[in-house]
Amino acid sequence: MSIKMEHILISVFSLILGGLTGEFFKLDRQMNTLGEWLKRSLKFKSERFTEGFVSASLIYCIGAMAVLGAIEEGTGGFPTILLTKSVMDGFSSIAFAAALGVGVMFSAAPVAIYQGTITLIVFLFADAIDIAIVNELSAVGGILLVGLGISVLEIKNIKVVNLLPALVFVVVLMLIFVP
Repeated sequence: MSIKMEHILISVFSLILGGLTGEFFKLDRQMNTLGEWLKRSLKFKSERFTEGFVSASLIYCIGAMAVLGAIEEGTGGFPTILLTKSVMDGFSSIAFAAALGVGVMFSAAPVAIYQGTITLIVFLFADAIDIAIVNELSAVGGILLVGLGISVLEIKNIKVVNLLPALVFVVVLMLIFVP
């Protein structure tokens, strides 16, 4: 996904601004708190409930297919990408649930909100969306997926949730600096 990156400085600055914003609003802590609240409210005893919820939410939200599929649907096209993504996510969720527990199932809500928001924005502002913006958005999403992989493999703890605002910043910076 990052191979399509053409504006590396915009992507880097969006990651920096996104990380600062995420740290300021403590997005990682809030997402984990939400996962713990769900776990307590639904009386699950799984030790990895929150990890499954957060990891699956991130994996299913920040991939290129989530963005491109929502864009395709927002422009009125047949949602081929989203349908393909849903089949792939369905099979991968079986493996994730086996490893991380029932928390994976609850990632459906953040995914629906995320993809629905993108679809609505594209529906309302389809004329302002350029393929270059989509490419940079996918590139930043790819970088976040690498960070998530590093965290899941327990190589280094990267608070990927705190970097999520980078997905907004990359669009804003592209609109400002790229004609």
